[in-house]
Amino acid sequence: MTRALFSLSRTRLASACAAAAAALAFAAPSFAWEPTKPVEFVVPAGTGGGADQMARLLQGIVIKHKLMKEPLIVVNKSGGAGAEGFLSVKEAKGDPHKIIITLSNLFTTPLATGVPFNWKDMTPVAMMALDQFVLWVNAETPYKNAKDYLAAVKAAGPNKFKMAGTGSKQEDQILTVGLEKATGTKFIYVPFKGGGDVAVQLVGKHVDSTVNNPIEAVAQWRAGSLRALCVFDDERMPFKAKVTDTQSWNDIPTCKEAGVPTDYTMLRGIFMAPGVTPDQLAFYVELLKKVRATPDWAEYLEKGAFNPTFLTGAPFTKWLEGAEGAHRTLMTEAGFLAPK
Repeated sequence: MTRALFSLSRTRLASACAAAAAALAFAAPSFAWEPTKPVEFVVPAGTGGGADQMARLLQGIVIKHKLMKEPLIVVNKSGGAGAEGFLSVKEAKGDPHKIIITLSNLFTTPLATGVPFNWKDMTPVAMMALDQFVLWVNAETPYKNAKDYLAAVKAAGPNKFKMAGTGSKQEDQILTVGLEKATGTKFIYVPFKGGGDVAVQLVGKHVDSTVNNPIEAVAQWRAGSLRALCVFDDERMPFKAKVTDTQSWNDIPTCKEAGVPTDYTMLRGIFMAPGVTPDQLAFYVELLKKVRATPDWAEYLEKGAFNPTFLTGAPFTKWLEGAEGAHRTLMTEAGFLAPK
């Protein structure tokens, strides 16, 4: 029986703001609270990955546009699949000078490792975007669409085709398991350290496909080495500028369009320590709104083909609750939960 992993409603946001809105965004605010010392910006992952790239871009925008009086200092804490970073924020109760960028290891790390942490141990600030996943094959293969490729995988029988991804029991493997359940296929999953390595393996034909994020495979796609078959979202990516000689991100069909009922997007969000005040939370919400109003942010979203959804408050909390439940279900079915 086929089914989607999960589909989350969202509002498509424009990638650029009107001049009047931008001017308003950068007007000098009057805050009830603002940082009084440098703010530590934790990245629960290594350097160079998607979360690290976004954190450092955000840091650069804050500096460039002078959005904060105190410096924002990026600190990578990747130990234990990100548990080191999450626990450091959980333990900083009441400290408004520590924030963290999150990805879906917010859910997968505690479920897979049993580390005593849950997203509710922190204060949600904002969803900055959702990162997409694309099904990629080598451009020299005969597969022109996802339906044909997955039909070939199914016809070959279990464990004949290799799917490469970043890490084990994390987003790429969870998506692969969901894809298998939706299509009746069975891959050999091959984990690598990062999305760059994954793309190189596919270019070299050491694996048959990947589910890399757009920004991790765009260089190889632009060079004509890889072919994008479908995006695991419920709508096409909105960016229509040509990336290759013939295709934009918007030209890639959704996997549903290709007859593959599988959705999966990855969180890029910001959290604070627990026990902060409403005024402290409000400062960071407004700060992130100003970041989003910059042309730098719009350019970054298009370059990485992000889903530009922005959520705060109750809608963000509701999304987190749904995403946690979906990840728990998927990881339970895949046998990825830590033993009790």
